[in-house]
Amino acid sequence: MNNQGNLKNQTSKSGQTRPKTSLNPATLLAPVPVVLVSCRGTGLEADVKPNLITLAWAGTVCSDPPMVSISIRKDRFSHPIIQSSGEFVINLVNEALLKPTDFCGVKSGRDINKFAECDLTPIPIEGMAHAPAVAESPLSLACRVHSVQSLGSHDLFLARIVSVMVDQSLVDRNGRLRLDKAGLVAYAHGEYYSLGSILGFFGYSVASPEVLARRMPGRRRQGRK
Repeated sequence: MNNQGNLKNQTSKSGQTRPKTSLNPATLLAPVPVVLVSCRGTGLEADVKPNLITLAWAGTVCSDPPMVSISIRKDRFSHPIIQSSGEFVINLVNEALLKPTDFCGVKSGRDINKFAECDLTPIPIEGMAHAPAVAESPLSLACRVHSVQSLGSHDLFLARIVSVMVDQSLVDRNGRLRLDKAGLVAYAHGEYYSLGSILGFFGYSVASPEVLARRMPGRRRQGRK
């Protein structure tokens, strides 16, 4: 590693190293996606209403096979439902879905029917025997639980994505998925944020002028030193 270059990245324009301070260990990874997870019981619970749980502890863990993780507190109503059914659906959240998502994060399915209270629509999704998707979500990931790991305050559910359902308006005429048009929101330290303007794309720092012009029209290329 070029130590001089590394030091340069830590130095402000004034030439002074930015001051830092220490904090206690905490879950301060940010921003993270806020997602609405849907589930439903099985067997003797077949008549149980579908439920929704709002999570910020969700992430991608593997691309082949496609896998994700969600972390849920043991005392949450959805925890035993997902553990017994072995499936759940991650529904991405846009600005139109944010208020119901926040509501589902502060209310319990033990007390109310969240789908009914939020005027949301449960719909079937390929690969799920029980868990529905949320029709109002721009994109839904059907997930089958691979394993559950107890970590402390939360249990980690590792799951394989078995199907994806997306709003047709987010697929352009060339078949390209346009999640940049979905109006997705993110979560950071207790607050929700809309995603801002596109700053780049994977590989843009080494892309040719022709590729930059096609992928980021109207934007000037930032020089590299």
